[in-house]
Amino acid sequence: MIKTKRAQLYLFGMFLLIFAGSCKQEKETEVVKEPNPKTDKIVLPDGFEIEHIYSPSDDEKGSWVSMTFDDKGRMITSDQFGGLFRVELPPIGSDTTVKPKIEPLDFPIEGQDPADTSKTKVGMGFAQGLLWANNSLYVMINHRPNENLSKGSGLYRIQDTNNDDKLDKITQILALEGEGEHGPHSIIQGPDSAIYVIAGNFTKVPKMNSYRLKPNDSLDNLLPMIYDTHGHDSDSHNAGGWIAKTDAEGKNWELIASGMRNGFDLAFNNDGELFTYDSDMEWDFGMPWYRPTRILHVTSGAEYGWRKGDAKWDERFLDNLPAALNIGQGSPTNFINPNKAKFPDKYRNSLFAFDWSFGIIYAIHLTPDGASYKANAEEFISGSPLPLTDGTIGPDGSLYFLTGGRRLESDLYRVYHKDRDKINPETPKPNVNAEVKLRREIEQYHKPSPAGTAEKIWEYLGHEDRHIRYAARVALEHQPFDSWKNLVFGERNVVRLTEAMVAVAHVADPSIKQQVLNKLATIPVEKITPKMLENLLRVYEIVISRMGKIEGAQAAALAQRLEPLYPAKSNYTNRELAKVLLALNSEPAIKKTLELLATAKDDTIQTTYMSSSDMILRNPQYGLDIADMLANIPPAQQIFYATALSNTSSGWTPETREDYFNWFYKAFGYKGGNSYIGFIDNARKMALSHVPKDQFAMYSKMSGDSLLNEKGTRLAENVEGPKGPGRAWEVDSALKVVDENTGVRDFKRGRELFLAMKCGSCHTIKGEGGSVGPDLTQLGTRFSKRDMLEAIIEPSKVISDQYESKVFNMKDGTSVLGRLMSEDEKNYVISQNPYAPHVTKTLAKSDVKSMNRSEVSIMPPGTLNVMSPDEVKDIIAYLMSGGNENNEIYKKK
Repeated sequence: MIKTKRAQLYLFGMFLLIFAGSCKQEKETEVVKEPNPKTDKIVLPDGFEIEHIYSPSDDEKGSWVSMTFDDKGRMITSDQFGGLFRVELPPIGSDTTVKPKIEPLDFPIEGQDPADTSKTKVGMGFAQGLLWANNSLYVMINHRPNENLSKGSGLYRIQDTNNDDKLDKITQILALEGEGEHGPHSIIQGPDSAIYVIAGNFTKVPKMNSYRLKPNDSLDNLLPMIYDTHGHDSDSHNAGGWIAKTDAEGKNWELIASGMRNGFDLAFNNDGELFTYDSDMEWDFGMPWYRPTRILHVTSGAEYGWRKGDAKWDERFLDNLPAALNIGQGSPTNFINPNKAKFPDKYRNSLFAFDWSFGIIYAIHLTPDGASYKANAEEFISGSPLPLTDGTIGPDGSLYFLTGGRRLESDLYRVYHKDRDKINPETPKPNVNAEVKLRREIEQYHKPSPAGTAEKIWEYLGHEDRHIRYAARVALEHQPFDSWKNLVFGERNVVRLTEAMVAVAHVADPSIKQQVLNKLATIPVEKITPKMLENLLRVYEIVISRMGKIEGAQAAALAQRLEPLYPAKSNYTNRELAKVLLALNSEPAIKKTLELLATAKDDTIQTTYMSSSDMILRNPQYGLDIADMLANIPPAQQIFYATALSNTSSGWTPETREDYFNWFYKAFGYKGGNSYIGFIDNARKMALSHVPKDQFAMYSKMSGDSLLNEKGTRLAENVEGPKGPGRAWEVDSALKVVDENTGVRDFKRGRELFLAMKCGSCHTIKGEGGSVGPDLTQLGTRFSKRDMLEAIIEPSKVISDQYESKVFNMKDGTSVLGRLMSEDEKNYVISQNPYAPHVTKTLAKSDVKSMNRSEVSIMPPGTLNVMSPDEVKDIIAYLMSGGNENNEIYKKK
């Protein structure tokens, strides 16, 4: 007799197992794979398999970040901070004991003593882009010349001149000014056989033979300028990232597009249209000018409006182009067309976008939409940690990809489909619609063209498709102004007129400003559609920015026309009205803007893409941090109004000033990105500069000065420091203690230690902290425990260029050490105290002989030496959790 329910269930279960076994006796026994931590963490779609091929970091071959295949089917790769390697891969399905053949590609090192066997010196490497084409290896070096590699940033071509299978001739095709994580990046070959390159916003646009769009350093934004509070993008240009093309020998260069932030790679879709995956500025999360990572359709002459600080353009501005898809937070790296993969058509007809931060490969599915595309993103492959760097489709139709970067542990993987032998990966034929064909026809005139071109394209300035209107306006700017001046001032169609007036502001002499304003005054603002009004307001903004401020009676007349329209029903229209009216010194606009400041609500569409809700579900680590931030997210529309008012000096009353400064006190309670507190405080300080001196202290206190730390970059907190006893921790001894990690860790204590040791002065967790060092929120998803401890105990071993210090060698023989915060044509501005980065020093460029990278980290060694073993466990647990008290690390095992 069966006495218990458990026994009954046990016997029933045994019966099912026996029955199932009898049903399968004629089937082949299923092969159970051995656990593999390298691949078990990776999630694949049904039907796909993955193999871990090689770990270059295990063989001291660096951290690989770029790859290509040569014409013999061999992979060529580059260490981010080292040389090139040629790799012969084992066939698909090989036993794990079969290793790839790795061959360093050695090149002569200029000036090296033959007896010097230093492993750190290379003749070619530091490449963030590799391409095999035209029987050559093209290499995009991203590097400031030093003793490790004498060659600087730029595009190089390497050839085998005597057919002995050895690359022996190096030719520099183009030198570039810029390096680091926002420097020059990838290279691809287009369907037209041209070579296309992409560079980030720290790379100046070099002189080129021709330009699809005129290089543009103008901010074209009337919002009071607030630079990033931590010195990001501290160089002296505003053009943003860019894309250019050249021929096989690099003799003729043409600028294709600009205004990205830091797109890393680019790809053509199956219709021959160019795309890139542009990065966000995560420090701006919660701000009205925040832009997420996004897929951009890069058409001829495209501008995407990246500018410094709060000056970034809204994608609705008619003088730039919108994203095909806003994805969310992340760090874009690789971007490829997998049409040659032996994959199902669904994926061969997509584009693959790699995200380093979250360890995700997205399949971007494109749908034609007029002259452009709509897009959606599907998670194709993901893993944690999986810091993706580069990938490509191999000759065998498999996807090969790398992980690593910043000297992290690096791995090479291969992904293939189980039915690969049944798939014939023929390249899909282009299938372009009538609107795309029309846009391409107009783009042929993105250069000086025959007489009559302006008349030929004029009607398309009023086309219903935004991309066609944009193409026509760019074409117009390439034609002599005198050939279309009469067309502008005789135009009566509002859509064509506003598009044409953008071109006028871009190319005409400011002396015709009065004529421009007179023509714009003929537009009946009270009768046009909201979209027409938005575009008209943007035209006024560009005219004021480029041709000069509108003053006197003309300013009053324009304000009188616009004031009845403010406030409008749309948040975006109100932003443009606020900027233009405040620039015209409209006193009624101050009162109306203050009323909106108190009541404005954000648009649903904005909170949708800012929430990154898909990340909350996809990543149990960082997603919860985003969710926590979103629980108290800043009101972006109100921040816009507060910033717009910050440089307004007249029209205030004691009552309106009190309402305004009280708003800042409340605003400090919201959670945003790393720069949030600093942006709010800088707007507050700008506004305080306009109050009477005898009322400064009152308004400063009212607006929340007591809430901030001395730098004004985060809120003040009092915490208890380490109690010890400490010891001289080394990586191995600390790792042993952390690995033991017995007991449940104390989240509160870990956070206290993080703050008490002033880690928060330099590093951010969950949107709070400084930016002298890297954001640590995602540390646990990318770094192993050893990597983490090594970075703390031996901080000078690896220094990201984003956070390095510079040594300024002065002409008087002295040297100055500091972090470069900004520069202009005459001066460098540096910070020398990592705990007070707001305290700066100015160095005249005329006094500086040279500037070099410091090999010593500003992070002090021995940070853990004052801590006991339990305290080390608690602070490491806090770092591994990314500041999330719900992380698995705090749950009982």
